[in-house]
Amino acid sequence: MKKQNNFKLEYDKNEDILYITKGKLTKEDISEEMGDDVIIWKNKKTKDVSGFTVLNLSTRSSKKGNRVNLPFEVELHPLI
Repeated sequence: MKKQNNFKLEYDKNEDILYITKGKLTKEDISEEMGDDVIIWKNKKTKDVSGFTVLNLSTRSSKKGNRVNLPFEVELHPLI
């Protein structure tokens, strides 16, 4: 069976934080600040990305729409 690399998005409205994770974070995951209230989580052994935390998400929204600007690019691929 092929390993899934899907990311899960969760938004905490009370804290205004977006969590983007691939499964549950573990003690093997370490955080690194990317700047602009974005934290990346990586496995300390494999260096694979485990997730992102985006603080103050609502302050990133465009007044003209719902676009959110983040300081990283995401490449999406369809599931087959």
